[in-house]
Amino acid sequence: MEQNPNFEMIKERFKNASLDEKIEIYTTTSGLTVEQFKELLKYFPIQHLDKLEKAMA
Repeated sequence: MEQNPNFEMIKERFKNASLDEKIEIYTTTSGLTVEQFKELLKYFPIQHLDKLEKAMA
């Protein structure tokens, strides 16, 4: 699967973001594929998934 440059920028920003920034990026970014969202989740601290779930509710 080819990654577009915009997604690579989002991914780098996500990797370096604080927890709150990661949640904001994940919940406000549109136009990504399911696979791209899954890729971002690889860089999300699993112990805080409940916070992400609450933000998405």
